[in-house]
Amino acid sequence: MGLKWTNSREIGEALYDAYPDTDPKTVRFTDMHQWICQLEGFDDNPDASSEKILEAILLVWLDEFE
Repeated sequence: MGLKWTNSREIGEALYDAYPDTDPKTVRFTDMHQWICQLEGFDDNPDASSEKILEAILLVWLDEFE
């Protein structure tokens, strides 16, 4: 079963694993959206995301980063 937009915890952790030296506070939502869509195992409609979803993912990534 692939990653969906509703899997914010798993996606945030995957972004941290994929970009461990990137400070999430410096990443634009447009770039983050693209990176999420490129994650191995991501299997959802790219157009189904929203700012609220991306914010939730970013918070997880920040938590992992710090």
